[in-house]
Amino acid sequence: MKPTNMRTTQSWISISSSRGRKIGRLFCLPFAGGGASAYHRWPSRVLDGIEVARVNLPGRETRLREPLFDRLAPLIDVLVEELVHWIDGPFFLFGHSMGALLVFELARGLRCRHGLLPLHLFVSGFRAPHLPPSHLPFSHLPDAEFVDSVRRYGGLPDLVAQNEELLEIFLPILRADFAMTEKYIYLEESPLECPLTALGGLSDSEVSREEILAWNIHTSARFNTHFFPGGHFFLHDSEPLVLDQINHQLNEAMLDR
Repeated sequence: MKPTNMRTTQSWISISSSRGRKIGRLFCLPFAGGGASAYHRWPSRVLDGIEVARVNLPGRETRLREPLFDRLAPLIDVLVEELVHWIDGPFFLFGHSMGALLVFELARGLRCRHGLLPLHLFVSGFRAPHLPPSHLPFSHLPDAEFVDSVRRYGGLPDLVAQNEELLEIFLPILRADFAMTEKYIYLEESPLECPLTALGGLSDSEVSREEILAWNIHTSARFNTHFFPGGHFFLHDSEPLVLDQINHQLNEAMLDR
């Protein structure tokens, strides 16, 4: 019997109980350098009846001593087989930035290997995966140049950049995560048969409006886009607005069942 209280299974998934009777589960994947804690406020703010399942990737937070993944395909292979044990009813996938790429490939992996699809896929702050990257690779650069590049990307808070001890912890994580997206190779498959919502920041200098709109080719079902105040991390700047839109789509998905 699967637990409904907060706990982990093999460290990969942290489940928060839903408010009221459980009707579905929302899996949340982190951005580059981030962890499950990025979604710590979500369980109390998502639609009643939806459990929030925060994915804990190796090499960060509670799994800091574990080896990092720097290739996307092997990580997806593991994630598919981990998450399938937690899919016992309607489910949804959300990811921001690197996490958007992860949930896209995770949805394709679940479809291919287990015949499973989310009721709705949410991709946030990342270009459509068939498009070329907008910047040259920088995960291999020396520390100082790498830090400058990540800061321009908006992925390194000043507090971390100015603290040598924190940098020592975060640099390997960020290098591995950026390497994962830089070395990603898109392979064409048929579009996903689930609704897809692509979210973007109105002031995001890294991901353009056109790159967000281009996600439309990756679903044969309903496609939505929404843009929010803020830069690349509008997810934090406009969190209440983002959650309002997610809750609207979660509610529609449950009513359409």
